[in-house]
This record gives sequence, structure tokens and C-alpha cells, in this order.
Amino acid sequence: MIAKIQRPYFIDWLSEWQDKDIIKVVTGIRRCGKTTLFELFREHLLHQGIAPSQIVTIDFEDPDLGEFSSYCEAWTYIRGRMNLSHRSYVFLDEVQLVPEFEKLVDGLFCKKDCDVYITGSNSKFLSGELATYLTGRYVEIQVHPLSFAEYRPLFPDQPAGDLILDYLRYGGFPFAAQLEKGSRAFKDYLSGILSTIVYKDVAARKGFRETATLERLTRFIFDNIGNIQSVNRIVGTFKADGLSVPHATLDNFLAALCETFLVFKVSRYDIKGKDYLKSNAKYYIADTGLRRILLGDKRDDQGHILENVVFLELKRRYQDVFVGVLGPKEVDFVVIDSARPLYFQVALTVQDPATLARELAPLKAIRDQHPKFLLTLDNVPPVNHDGIRQLSVTEFLLNPRSTETI
Repeated sequence: MIAKIQRPYFIDWLSEWQDKDIIKVVTGIRRCGKTTLFELFREHLLHQGIAPSQIVTIDFEDPDLGEFSSYCEAWTYIRGRMNLSHRSYVFLDEVQLVPEFEKLVDGLFCKKDCDVYITGSNSKFLSGELATYLTGRYVEIQVHPLSFAEYRPLFPDQPAGDLILDYLRYGGFPFAAQLEKGSRAFKDYLSGILSTIVYKDVAARKGFRETATLERLTRFIFDNIGNIQSVNRIVGTFKADGLSVPHATLDNFLAALCETFLVFKVSRYDIKGKDYLKSNAKYYIADTGLRRILLGDKRDDQGHILENVVFLELKRRYQDVFVGVLGPKEVDFVVIDSARPLYFQVALTVQDPATLARELAPLKAIRDQHPKFLLTLDNVPPVNHDGIRQLSVTEFLLNPRSTETI
């Protein structure tokens, strides 16, 4: 039996904003748990004594609901389900599917008897008309597939050191995590997510006809996570393989993949100049299980897979994550916490002294006194290398306070 996985961090966030005069926006990749999160929060409301008649839930992807031809039609439908004599809690799932949905959301927000919660699996709807209509009137939280800390309780009898290897391999989509690892059902489920995003959310909705090129680009990005890229470089790589694709086409395809939260672009940060660099970037993906589905088992690339998992955890905790640049040296990740930078280097193992020296070198080159961390899969207690703290990735993922400094 598939159970609802509790996600207390997000429930706490929704509770914090409950009944406040602001729209709550939950975004994230398909099937990461947004709909279940709303289900859990509605249960939370019922436990508070809020009557079922006060809760209105609309899933705009529900085929039984049909499509609304205009926001006015959706408005009429929703208002008809509201208990107008009491405060209503309105949950709109995948609201971007409604034409001019921003007017629908704005209309509900303006009704003082409404507490509005919406989800979307496309980042574009927050950077377009919705942002224009609702500037300063919404708060957003981005949901990802399960973190390792959320994944861990599903397998209480398995040692954390072994489980982290499964997590790297199979990813953390909530439903998939409760299927037999690597089973046909597991593979079919993740394949379905990937196909829906690439062919429905990107190709069909964007009107892209060159689906073979889109597939090729998706495979390329998945195969090159953690490598510095530019659209020009990708165009050159494709051309060398006999595929000529215009720069603008690849640029549009890449932006569309990022809009669906399938791919994340990570810009570079000049550590010395304290400035953000526009040229080149790295790309990471929403879930490493999807990579295995698309590319198969590539055991020789575990370093970049580990790096991807650390990136996702940093994004959960700090939102904005950058690649650090210090002259010719590179630091895997830089985040800004309370106006100060934190630096992270990631490696599978540093048991070999030469490897340890190589991984520490970029961190040692940074002249400020802000926290610096080396994260590895080595099962060793925390080590201090002249101010650089070496932690096991398992400890880092399971304990959000592991990077706190005294």
C-alpha cells in the first residue's frame, strides 16, 4: 500500500502563512509531492476544526473536470463551490492550465473570505503575468523530490551508509520510493514522468516540433551534469556529431527544460570580486533516478551524481546556489546565508592524500574567514583541515545543523 509521506517542513511553512493576506504558491517538478502536500495540509485544517464545506479543491489536470475556456468560467465554477457564509480555503492545483489564470487568482485573492493556495509545475507562470498582477502579494516555496532526510524513514532497517548509495542511484520521487527498487513498475513510473515533461510540458505546450533534437539535448544535459557549459559549446558539440542546430533553438529548448524544474541552471560567482558571472554555467537535474532511467547505470560517474544530490540539498536549504570561481580554481558550490558566503567542495573519497590535497586546494585559496566544507562519502568522523571542515555526505544530508559553526 502506498502511503502519504509526511513532509513537516512544508506543512510548517504553509501553517506559518495560513490566514495571512497573501497567496501561497507551491512550485516544483511533476510528481514531487505538491498535490499530496496540499492533501496533508487540508487534513491539518480539518484537525483545527475547519469544516469540510470551507475547503475547495480544484485539480485542473483532472480529466473529469474538463478544460475551462476562460478564467471567468473557472471563477464561476469555484465560487459556486464556496460556502459564502464562512471563510473558504481554496486550493488550485496546476492553475497555470487555466487561460489568463492570473486574473482568476487575483480575483480570489481580492475576496476577503478566501485563503488561496496554488501549485504549478512550470516556473514561467511566476515570472510572467502572475508576478505582474500579484507583486508583493504572494510567497513561494519550491518543492523537490524527497530529501535524503525524508527518504531515510522509509527504510528504517537499512544502514544509512548503504541507503545513501540507493538514494544516489534511484532518486527520491515519493511514489517511486515506495516501489521495489529497480523493478519494472519503478522504471515505468519514472519513465512516464520524464516522457510527460519532455513531450507534453516542453514539446507540446511550447510547440516544439524538433522532438529528436529536444531528446538529444535532454540526454546531453543529463550526461553532463556538473560540467561547465554554454549554448555555444553545446551547439559545437552537436555539430561535431553531425547535427546542425541553430543557437536560438537550443537556447529555447534549454530554457524550457529549466522552466519545468527538470533542469537547473547554476550560474558562476566570482569569489574574489563578489560578483555574479553571466558567461557559462553548470546544469544539474531534479532527480538522479531520472538520470539512471535515461542513461542507464553509469557507475564511473558517481562523483557528479553525488555533486547533484548535494546541489539539490543546498537548494532546499538556501534557494540560491552558485558555482564558485577563484581565478583558475573552482569551488563546487557557494551559497549565501545571512549575508555571508558558505563554500562547499564535494568528492566521492579523499582517502588518497593526493586527492585530499587537490580537493582542499580551491578552498584554501579563498582568503576570507567564512565557513568552508569538504563533503565526501568517506565514513569518517568530522575532520578539521586548518579551518576547512570535512563532513560525511550522509551526516550533511541527514542533519541540517551539521554545517552550523560555533
